[in-house]
Amino acid sequence: MEERTRSCLLQNRSALEQDIKTSYIMDHLISEEVLSLDDEQKVKSQATQKERAASLLSIILEKDNYAVISFYNALLNEGYKELAALLQDCLPIISTSTNKSSTVGLTAYVQTILCEGGVPQRPVVFVDRPEIVQSIRNALYKLEEYAGWITIYGMAGCGKSVLAAEALRNHRVITECFPGGVHWVAVGKQDRAGILVKLQNLCSRLNQGSHTYPSPPLNTEEARDRLRFLMARKYPRSLLVLDDVWDSWVLKCFDVQCRVLITSRDKNITEAVTGNNFPMSVQSGLSNDKGLEILARFVNSKVASLPKQAHSIVQECKGSPLIVSLIGALLREFPTRWNYYLNQLQNKQFKRIRKSSSYDYEALDEAMAVSIEVLKEDYKEYYKDLSILAKDVKVPTKVLCILWALETEEVEDILQVFVNKSLLFCDRNGNSFQYYLHDLQLDFLTEQNRKRLPDLHAKMVRQYQKTYKRQFPSPSDEDCMYWYSFLANHMAKANMDKELYLLMFSMDWIKAKTELMGPAQLINDFVEYRHILDEENSAVRENFQEFLSLKGHLLVQKPFPDIVQLGLCQPDSSEVYRQAKLQAVERAKKGAVYLEWMNRKTLQNLSRLVVRPHSDAVFHACFSCDGLKIASCGADKTLQIFKSGTGEKLLEVLAHDDEVLCCAFSPDDKFIATCSSDTKVKVWNVLTGQLFQTYHEHNEQVNHCRFSHSQHRILLATCSNDKFLKIWDLEGTSCRNTLFGHMDYVNHCSFSPDDQYLASCSNDGTVKLWNTSSANEWKCFDVNEQFRKPDEDDDDEEEEVLLKCCTWSSDGAQIMAAAKNIIFVFDVMTGDLIADLMTSSYSTIQSCDVSLTSPLLAVALSHNSVELWNLELRKRVADCSGHLSWVHCVQFSLDGSALLSSSDDQTVRLWDTNKVHSSSAVSLVQDMDAVFQEGEVTVLVSDNKKCLQLINGKTGDVMCQSEVQDSRIRCCCLDQHINLAAFGCGDGILKVGMKSVKNVLQNIGRKRQQFQHSLLIAIGLENGRVKVLELPSGKILKTLIGHTECVQRCQFTPDGMMLISSSDDATIRIWNWRTEECKVLEGHTEQVKNFKLLREPQLLSWSFDGTVKVWNYISGELLKNYDAHKGATVLSCDASSSGSEIASASADKSAKIWSLNSTLPLHVLTGHNACVRSCKFTWDNKSLATGDDNGEIRIWRVQDGSLLHICSEESENKDSKHGGWVTDLHFSLNSKMLVSTGGYIKSSLESKTNSRIKNKFQELKGNVLTHSGLQTPELRRMIQIPMDNTRQMNGMSWNHSLMLVVGYEYWRISADILH
Repeated sequence: MEERTRSCLLQNRSALEQDIKTSYIMDHLISEEVLSLDDEQKVKSQATQKERAASLLSIILEKDNYAVISFYNALLNEGYKELAALLQDCLPIISTSTNKSSTVGLTAYVQTILCEGGVPQRPVVFVDRPEIVQSIRNALYKLEEYAGWITIYGMAGCGKSVLAAEALRNHRVITECFPGGVHWVAVGKQDRAGILVKLQNLCSRLNQGSHTYPSPPLNTEEARDRLRFLMARKYPRSLLVLDDVWDSWVLKCFDVQCRVLITSRDKNITEAVTGNNFPMSVQSGLSNDKGLEILARFVNSKVASLPKQAHSIVQECKGSPLIVSLIGALLREFPTRWNYYLNQLQNKQFKRIRKSSSYDYEALDEAMAVSIEVLKEDYKEYYKDLSILAKDVKVPTKVLCILWALETEEVEDILQVFVNKSLLFCDRNGNSFQYYLHDLQLDFLTEQNRKRLPDLHAKMVRQYQKTYKRQFPSPSDEDCMYWYSFLANHMAKANMDKELYLLMFSMDWIKAKTELMGPAQLINDFVEYRHILDEENSAVRENFQEFLSLKGHLLVQKPFPDIVQLGLCQPDSSEVYRQAKLQAVERAKKGAVYLEWMNRKTLQNLSRLVVRPHSDAVFHACFSCDGLKIASCGADKTLQIFKSGTGEKLLEVLAHDDEVLCCAFSPDDKFIATCSSDTKVKVWNVLTGQLFQTYHEHNEQVNHCRFSHSQHRILLATCSNDKFLKIWDLEGTSCRNTLFGHMDYVNHCSFSPDDQYLASCSNDGTVKLWNTSSANEWKCFDVNEQFRKPDEDDDDEEEEVLLKCCTWSSDGAQIMAAAKNIIFVFDVMTGDLIADLMTSSYSTIQSCDVSLTSPLLAVALSHNSVELWNLELRKRVADCSGHLSWVHCVQFSLDGSALLSSSDDQTVRLWDTNKVHSSSAVSLVQDMDAVFQEGEVTVLVSDNKKCLQLINGKTGDVMCQSEVQDSRIRCCCLDQHINLAAFGCGDGILKVGMKSVKNVLQNIGRKRQQFQHSLLIAIGLENGRVKVLELPSGKILKTLIGHTECVQRCQFTPDGMMLISSSDDATIRIWNWRTEECKVLEGHTEQVKNFKLLREPQLLSWSFDGTVKVWNYISGELLKNYDAHKGATVLSCDASSSGSEIASASADKSAKIWSLNSTLPLHVLTGHNACVRSCKFTWDNKSLATGDDNGEIRIWRVQDGSLLHICSEESENKDSKHGGWVTDLHFSLNSKMLVSTGGYIKSSLESKTNSRIKNKFQELKGNVLTHSGLQTPELRRMIQIPMDNTRQMNGMSWNHSLMLVVGYEYWRISADILH
């Protein structure tokens, strides 16, 4: 050993002895042939952990340089990175040409890369198989330049995974071929929900330390797109390892055009995916010499010294490394039992339990049986408990600590016995260990203990309940992922139906699991355990499943919303609503406040028909040309045809050998075409279901098929992952034309209305138009250009743009293409981009279609919904919610009266287009005013149709509506002198009004009777005009012209005689609205941010120019001018109720308190780390609240400017976090309660600003900020909240609704902190 290396070991000996656990370190050193079994026994004989560590270091100090390198790698592999760092600088340099040991080529760098990538460590006793390993490495070198697939295939237990991992333990392989790293995923036999969890975990691992994706992907398509981005951008030239893949469809989920190594039992597993494929066979298992070498290492002997029975034992094991290791572990403990174990294998005394087992080694049963037999009785029971573990799942130590009610050290000692006997495998995860069984071992255990499995599962559940009682694991617990993934499974298999019911229908469980894992697996749980849950009440299960499907994506957005509040949005008949109501009432008793929608009963179900024709995802559905039939196809490989009116099945065909991706009726309705992942296109007789034609000229999966429109010359177009489009004539047996020019997968194709052109879109980011007759490319639209930033260099790596679909306008003049969450509309003749329509920022567009009879565009979204857009208005006009999973396809009927959608939820939905359009066209925007008076609430709000709606806050009904205005409404106000009502309830629930989907113009005459006199309202328009209207007639009394730019605020004076307006033209105008006389308050140099009426006749205004001004609005005189923030934008101001002080908040991250008697600030309030966006005095004038863009709220004492309290993101109650801008603050009249509203602002991947609005009700109680109550009607303030987080900034429309706080005082609490 080099002297500097020895010195380094000695210098750091104390730290090493103090921290390391020797058992797993020694396993690594033994497998590297650094330690002998005698060395191991010497270390184990020591009494304490520290003494064992000291003994191990003494042994290493007596060895050579290779021992130090192996020890260093063991530290890395076992998670002791800090200790390994102590040795890193003094490691010896060893030539890789030496054949000393299997550490050759395995450097510290490589060891770190493999450890971080999850590559499993070597088994306890490892024997190199250099020929096979080198063959795998040769294949890996082929992936150095290009993406592709390497398939290591062979029978179960032949060592595929170990060989794959060993091939990667090479410095040259990693540095030259995969400098981006290695990412190992243990796949196993999984359903689609299981694969989604694997993808979520992989994406989370790859996105670690980044805020690019704050929440997990909600479905496999979204996960694949995310994985594609991460592998291409963050980890280029990295290797993805998929271990133990059973089904070809799994590979499609990971097919992101990267470098992939697979282990599988199926040689042909990669036939379903594209790209280079390099198969590697490991059929032979261990050679006789290698089997003997394993036995020799176990018994610490040379091969030549083994008894003759060793040869026979290896032969009986038939090349299985697993079985040889099991026998070797037994012989290490009982070295004289060679004959006994040989007889056990030869005589098959332990008869095979299951002939149909997934493995082929007859000797495994015997090897497992005798290995278990030599265990102590209590250890046998412990090992039986492992029968209930899931395949390909690594279980944290803490789970088994809970199961056995033992301390961590005791459990690790038990499990180490199993590991030493090759009955169990272990990996280190950070500072903890994870354990797993080989599939073959689990098969054996499951069969051996089949009758006891329900009891074993029940034991696991009871131990969990005993540990966590009524709580659930927190994300910081190392075992949390296990329980959220498998607790329901344990209950189901234990026949604990009542416990499963209580768990699955627990709002707290849904909240906790969804926040951690997303809603997809929970939805799958409801489907998987439907047969159990429906025995109690099928409607309840449907309620929860629908709630998760429609609202689940909100639960993963941070800051996490309150699930109880979301539950209160459900219909009255829903069990979700009932539970949410109960919880809200209970929490209200403790000071919490919840908002309840008033008009849930008025919401209509817009679906005309729901059909479940398939047993798996429905990828496509289409109308027949006469509209009487619907065809659908999907992952179950079938084609279904049923009546569009009733859903009655007409035909079912097992159409393909793989997933059927698309279907299309011919224009005469005689034929229907299908295309599939099996690369075939088929044409069927619609009436008989007989196969009419099969086309097999595509080389990869065929993504889409579409017939021409004319019956005179019927053509069929198809497009494929082979980058080609093909046009077929049904009268021929071969392709008529092949269209080439795309550089990546072609996803969609569509004929123009006159059949003259064919449109196609591709993953290369282009839309191409082809001449149908000549098959030549006519035009090309490069959508990549729309995502390219102006200052981006040509050499910069471009953002990947995947075009999912394209469609023509009804007149053929425009072509639409979808990428990410945007629909791009191009002029066909000029090639100009006419419009880009942005859907929800949290969704990906999967399909789009245009109605032939109206300007409607339908868009299928990944977040379980369908949107309708008006192409003429460039606005979204409707949402169609109801699907419970990813929506794959939308298509209009020819007459445009109906819309089809198909989904992963196995359903096809038929929507009444006219009904959807008329009832959902109106959405409310942010411009509103409200009056609380004598028990009732009246709300005035504008909508996206440039109309005003007057809403009854008690019922949510629209009492009347104005005519359409000539410009967009930017502000509105009510005359406060109205004799209307209010209302409250005694259960602590605030009543909330929401936009009704009813006809808002109905029965205005009857509604008039509710008024004692007409209502006066004022509106400010984008064109600078101000209008005064009378409601309910809607008559325009006056149009006030004077502002030259957009009017941002208007307000009546208390006597109703004057109207004040402010504008972007930097002026404030005081109108006598009856005479149209006007005073102009000029002085601000930039747009006026807002104004506030003080004591008569004072007016406070503030501006983007950084000044605050006080005016006499009657005379127009400027009373005070505060150069408040030296040019920094003043974002908010407030005045104390006494009128003696004012406060200002600014983009300079400060707030200031001023006296009306001086132009110098009384106090400068600093400490915020972001723009201070809001400020508000308490009604007793003793305190001031300020809120900033980081979501932090600070409470200050007005008298001396001292800080009283910080309400920050670090609050103990996570539900109270704003997570972004604090946009407004208001105190209750007794100054004990604070309500704050927040805009959650973040930059998306496209660098576009989005907002998420979230209400916060905050209680100031001691030093704790909690989600709590609010006193109204003392609070003369209305709060707007969107039902869905889709409100855009800068005045764009709300997606759903208006919310009104109309509760009443139901608790009192001291707030000493304010005093």
